[in-house]
Amino acid sequence: MSFTSALFALLPMQALVAALVLITLVGWRGDNAGGRWAQAGMLALAVGLALASPSLVARLGSPPWVHALGVAAMSAGLSALWWALCLWLQPRPGRWAMAAAPVLLAVGQLLLAEAPHEAQTLADLGLGAQLAWLGVALTLPGRSNVVQGLNSRRWRLLGLAAVLPLLVAVLSRAVVTEFGSPSASPDLLLALAGQLALLLALPMLLLAWRGQIEAELARLTQTDGLTGLIDAAAFGRRSVDLISMARRYQEPLALVVVTLDDFGTLQAEHDIDFADRTLALFGSCVQAQMRLGDLAGRLGEHQFGVLMARCLPEGPQALDQRLRAAVAERAPAELGLSLAFSAGWAKLRPGDRGIADLQRRAETALYEARRAGGNQLKAEPGVSD
Repeated sequence: MSFTSALFALLPMQALVAALVLITLVGWRGDNAGGRWAQAGMLALAVGLALASPSLVARLGSPPWVHALGVAAMSAGLSALWWALCLWLQPRPGRWAMAAAPVLLAVGQLLLAEAPHEAQTLADLGLGAQLAWLGVALTLPGRSNVVQGLNSRRWRLLGLAAVLPLLVAVLSRAVVTEFGSPSASPDLLLALAGQLALLLALPMLLLAWRGQIEAELARLTQTDGLTGLIDAAAFGRRSVDLISMARRYQEPLALVVVTLDDFGTLQAEHDIDFADRTLALFGSCVQAQMRLGDLAGRLGEHQFGVLMARCLPEGPQALDQRLRAAVAERAPAELGLSLAFSAGWAKLRPGDRGIADLQRRAETALYEARRAGGNQLKAEPGVSD
């Protein structure tokens, strides 16, 4: 066996080992779709590399359909890895093309079974196009809030270091096969690039998965487990950016503070589970009715806040009306009783040092609404100034 053939023979085993490592460390169950696609991709690559291996074809004289199946499996592996990147970063264009590529390449291999050079060129060009799109997926901007536990630039660069040499090697072999004289150099270059790609792919995938897990843990530490809204501490931290933007661009900003009326009575008359369901439903309504760009959080046991960016004077009233309509519709159907709530709001003023000053005035308006009988919205004193 030549050195090049030995390198090609090692590729399926490397891909299989990488898949087993991913399955062992990442696991298969749980909320881990990106990890599962990465595992499926490496398994498909292992199968495809084994079926399309030059040593297998030379020794066993594999029929054309075996080689076609191998090319399709390699293409499916690249598509699965691309899909994992979409889940870890953000959706990329080309979903249907990536899904159709394995089928198209398999059909092309079968149609060109009597012309092996043309079939090899087609396979190299198709796989090269998928590798190029993998490289594009690694360079496009991603969601910083998804992979924030570990700087995504590191594993993206690692992925590019794996993809680009392999892309060059695949396209070089396609050009030499179609236009050049027969030579072993393209195959050797491709075998070396394949070894490098598989060597770098495993740590890249593990780092990407780790970043996703760290980001999810960071999100959970800032989220109220009952309602799904951010907690008071996270609300205070994130409000800094909204307040800074409002002051920089001289845009209106308002804080609406909402609390359930007679929640103590509800707790006394029902069990803890019912009270939790009530808070969860109310938090869900708050989250559903806030505008895109607003910030909602749970500020206390049964107190919620919505920080409204670019808020016109009628904005708090509109939010209050939407929220009352949502609660009036959902509470009787899901809890078997009606819920009432009081709300107060305040607007950002030049002298405010931060969210604490704004919240203090909004809570003053809230208490005024409760003293007036509850189940209504009140504005801070002098809000028309």
